[in-house]
Amino acid sequence: MTDAPPPTLRLRVDTDALAANWRALDAMSGSAQAGAAVKADCYGLGVERCVLALHQAGARNFFVAHWSEVAGVAAHVDPRSISVLHGLMHEDDAHYARAVGARPVINSLQQARLWRDSGGGPCDAMVDSGINRLGVAMADVGEPLLQQLEIVTLMSHLANADEDSAMNARQLLAFQQAKEVIPHQRLSLANSAGIALGGDFTFDLTRPGLSLYGGIPRGELRGVIRQVAFPQAAIMQIRQLSAGDRVGYNGEFTAERAMRAGVISLGYADGFLRSWGAMGALEHRGRALPLLGKVSMDMVVVDLTRAPELGEGDWLDVPYYLPEAAAISGLSQYELLTVLGQRFAR
Repeated sequence: MTDAPPPTLRLRVDTDALAANWRALDAMSGSAQAGAAVKADCYGLGVERCVLALHQAGARNFFVAHWSEVAGVAAHVDPRSISVLHGLMHEDDAHYARAVGARPVINSLQQARLWRDSGGGPCDAMVDSGINRLGVAMADVGEPLLQQLEIVTLMSHLANADEDSAMNARQLLAFQQAKEVIPHQRLSLANSAGIALGGDFTFDLTRPGLSLYGGIPRGELRGVIRQVAFPQAAIMQIRQLSAGDRVGYNGEFTAERAMRAGVISLGYADGFLRSWGAMGALEHRGRALPLLGKVSMDMVVVDLTRAPELGEGDWLDVPYYLPEAAAISGLSQYELLTVLGQRFAR
């Protein structure tokens, strides 16, 4: 088949920054070792590139959500180092876990029973210490069934680690109570923000995700975590607007003067959502080029007044320093990463 023409969207993933972020989070974890959450295609940045970089940096424990994600990660690391957070729903899940060597994270007595009755073996377990998502209920942690499991990592998940909330101490206490009655080889509680809460939360293994990929959920991580994702989009067409010309759907923007505008290959199908709105801008060499009108499915229009030299085929930067991008777009830092579409050449 003939190769496709050059793309008009590209995403540079700075694997050196990714590796540096893991090393920084590992150091902040103290005596604990940092793992790596690589679910959702490494938060949208690509398993093939990111898992290899994380492994080379020193990561030896990897976390995905779905069984369908295991094969992509296992192509680069020992499958026995992979934990599947959603655990088991069917016997087929249990059979697949044993076939490939990945560990299910047991989230309920039902899952514990399914794993035991299908043959057992090494697994992990999640305790719900207060987030009320997946996890064995605190009321069930004393059940004898859990004593029959070969639990490698006993874990829980913090709900408010990005805030100075009393909930953090309550969850820590609940987790400490659970660990006294559930047999385990090691303990894990802290996500990226949890690492920044300090040594009481790090235990044996931490599970950073967002901050590996450039997210900064707490102030302690500013100046430590580096940007990893750098999206760019090409100018497809230059337009000369006259005073009174309206731009895009519903004519939301009306030109007050003659101006030069660029139609850019970027839209909400690429994860650049309409919520960027009137505050949004693309950039070229540090110059902000404001959005004009609504974001379309495949296009945005920007004001090129500050960059008169640009022409069709030139590249613009999508400002993606995650804390600032979240403030402008109203999206969470997690969303900004995971919504990036598949049309970006990575």
